[in-house]
Amino acid sequence: MTPNTSTAAHLQRSLRQCLATAAELLYQHGHVLESITLPHRGIERRELAAISKQSPEWATCQKVLINSEAASYNEYGRFVLTSMGRELMFDMFGEGAADCA
Repeated sequence: MTPNTSTAAHLQRSLRQCLATAAELLYQHGHVLESITLPHRGIERRELAAISKQSPEWATCQKVLINSEAASYNEYGRFVLTSMGRELMFDMFGEGAADCA
């Protein structure tokens, strides 16, 4: 395996770990996966701050997801997964997790 392949595999593992952590934390904070998998929904910044305050690992995952372009902010300024993030979420959790992937 070449170094680039190893790096890509590591990045995909990190993304998948962050998506799994995000799914767990969303559930713990009363959200469903559709909160971030549907582009027109999303989570408001104040709610993101509240999740980060109660679960510091959220901020790390949010940063990884944004930096890897698996998540961004929609036209309403809410945190959502990009098409790539939705595709990974769908791959990990099935069709119900990301109906629009």
